[in-house]
Amino acid sequence: MHDTLSSLVERALTGNQRPLEFYLRDNSRLPGPRPNLELADDVSSLLATAVSRHPERVKSLLNYFSNSDHSAVTGNTPSEFVLLCGIVASGACAAVQPGWRNETLSLLDQYASSPYWRVREGVSIAYRHMLVADSDEMIRHMLHLAREGCCLQQRAAIAAVAEPPLLLSNYKLCISALELQRIVLHRLHLIPLNERKREDFRVLRRTLGYTLSVVTAALPEEGFALMSEAVSWGDTDIVWVLRENLKKKRLAKFSEHTAMLSRLLAEPWRYW
Repeated sequence: MHDTLSSLVERALTGNQRPLEFYLRDNSRLPGPRPNLELADDVSSLLATAVSRHPERVKSLLNYFSNSDHSAVTGNTPSEFVLLCGIVASGACAAVQPGWRNETLSLLDQYASSPYWRVREGVSIAYRHMLVADSDEMIRHMLHLAREGCCLQQRAAIAAVAEPPLLLSNYKLCISALELQRIVLHRLHLIPLNERKREDFRVLRRTLGYTLSVVTAALPEEGFALMSEAVSWGDTDIVWVLRENLKKKRLAKFSEHTAMLSRLLAEPWRYW
């Protein structure tokens, strides 16, 4: 980890936040196609390590980056990256400080509905930090978002668990992740046709277009069973989701399953 960043974090914890903020802005890679997530991860790790030594100072810095007045923040800008860093770091710090988790979840749930996709991605990363720390508590929260949340909160829940390293050798988490996909897929199906041109619907549909294959690769029998069931709903948007997932290389090794699903999708009578 870069010595410059470490010293800037230490200075920020003494109350001099501006040099760290300027450094994050200068190295954000924004405007651009992708933010500097490696830098966001490094900042989060440093702050999570400092929680045990300076909990109140860390909390103050997190509030400065993620709870300030961000009405002036716009997408694809360095200011958006500073906010993203605050969001990711909030999740990383709550992972090691259980007493902060309820407040952090409220913050993340709020930012899950951000109009900016980089902020929404930061929320999913923050959720993942907390999933690693306490998967049972977090799965309960993810299920709540899946059942009760808006489209963008549902999106955050399914994206958070669709991470292969998280699912590797964790059967219980795989089962929960599949249940999340099932709930959200069915809620998408229930959205009236006249509401499907909304941007939040399109974002959720696009996310389901890859998350389902991530979970299915970890739990193939159950995942392909869900996808086969979803074909029978006769919903063209669900069909789009299924076809997008079939394109993913991670499912290529399940050739019998993908061939069967492709045959089902090729039957036009299902969409009358």
